[in-house]
Amino acid sequence: MPLTDSAIRNAKPADSPYKLFDGGGLHLQITPTGSRLWRLKYRFDGREKLLSFGPYPVTTLKKARIKRDEAKAKLFDGIDPSQAKRAQRREAKVERANTFDTLSKDYVAKLEKEGRAAITLKKIRWLLEFTQGHFADRPIAEIEAPEILALLRELEATGKYETTRRMRSLAGSVFRYAIATGRATVDPTYALKGALITPKV
Repeated sequence: MPLTDSAIRNAKPADSPYKLFDGGGLHLQITPTGSRLWRLKYRFDGREKLLSFGPYPVTTLKKARIKRDEAKAKLFDGIDPSQAKRAQRREAKVERANTFDTLSKDYVAKLEKEGRAAITLKKIRWLLEFTQGHFADRPIAEIEAPEILALLRELEATGKYETTRRMRSLAGSVFRYAIATGRATVDPTYALKGALITPKV
């Protein structure tokens, strides 16, 4: 018989762990400490495996059933859902590591190896400090044009038009470096052409 939220809430811990079954291999494990953990029991290549969906009520009954159905769909396609979950975690970890700040430092290190003048590198590092508190700690592949424009508008508001122009150009260089190294696919600064104030010389 399928589980209900009331049955889960009324389940009391026992001296040893026990399970409440919902169907399709999905069950809720009740531990002696009172925690409720979702698990999916399945077979892949003839081996029995367990997949965790997180604790209840953070993972609701409805959400656990959705995750079960998604895992079953992967199994139907010949994919081990546990391996798919690990691969997804690795990708997310890599994505989090590839922030704008990380890529900008890599880019500056590249310029340094190319023999750029110390004064030039100092100016670049100074410009990059403006990104702190804006999008520096964001995964570079997720940054969009409006986020960059917000920073540039702040610089414009102080009357630093040349600094604003250089900031957009530098950010574009970092994005193109990220694209060349396979850590981004789009340069959002390209969309900002014409969006900034062009002062009369």
